[in-house]
Amino acid sequence: MQSIYAMHQNGSDSLEKEEKFLLFSIENIQDLYLIMLSALIEMRKKEIDFLDISAKKHIATSEDKNPNRKFVNNVVLDMLSENNSLSIALENRKINNWHLNDDYILILLGELKQSDLYKKYMSNRKNTFEEDRDFVADVFEMIAANDKLYDYLEDYRLTFVDDIPLVNTQIIKQLRAIKSEKDDSFRVPKLYKDTEDKEFVSNLFRKTVLNEAELSKEYIDKTPNWDTERIAEIDTIILKMAICEFLKFPSIPVKVTINEYLEIAKEYSTPKSSIFINGILDNLVKEFETNKKLLKTGRGLM
Repeated sequence: MQSIYAMHQNGSDSLEKEEKFLLFSIENIQDLYLIMLSALIEMRKKEIDFLDISAKKHIATSEDKNPNRKFVNNVVLDMLSENNSLSIALENRKINNWHLNDDYILILLGELKQSDLYKKYMSNRKNTFEEDRDFVADVFEMIAANDKLYDYLEDYRLTFVDDIPLVNTQIIKQLRAIKSEKDDSFRVPKLYKDTEDKEFVSNLFRKTVLNEAELSKEYIDKTPNWDTERIAEIDTIILKMAICEFLKFPSIPVKVTINEYLEIAKEYSTPKSSIFINGILDNLVKEFETNKKLLKTGRGLM
């Protein structure tokens, strides 16, 4: 949707160029995932460095020599640091943001150590798996809400902004799903389920753009009380994409299409858009069914 909107705004007619940027933006989701998750690892490393330096001070206190190492000994943080899937992905995608911007890690670590969450966790020196796992998940939720981190991500790559909630939700879900110290199932998720999944991205983009005029005709006479020039451009794109799925993607259930685009409308368009779009799509489905234009197969019949 955003790629089509961008094409409209900049007057671009280069389908290949815009499709390439679309796929590039999707690949960036994995970079965001790795940047966010690696922040936890880097916070632990910074604390290890701090404890080591404190212990070597000329006049080291007893606490400096024998600090509470519960945070740096956290089982889940250690698992993440040693995780092959994560290490390989960080290397392959060349993610080194926190080596270049460690001031953000120090800010996050400083705020964590001042928090009640940290103080409660560090009130004893005993590590238990369940407590370690829940603590790491809670810490991630805390840093995910950090305004300075959000500003950094927005400045670093603008396309990250819309993907932050998706990525953070995925990471929290994965962290809380770790079952034990011996659980080695943690993996960096794939961007696409399979080849067909990736092809769907390009197909939906291309079929919508190449058939915009045709798709517009399907809803244009269904808005008698609306001046077509007054319909929000995002709404027209949502309608075209939904109609494209109705008519050109037989395996996608009608209900799935409607629900997906209503959610997009609620998130990105005007307050009344979802009601407007829902009415148009409902009427179109009835008409398509009557005219035998809605040729769904498999699950699409539901």
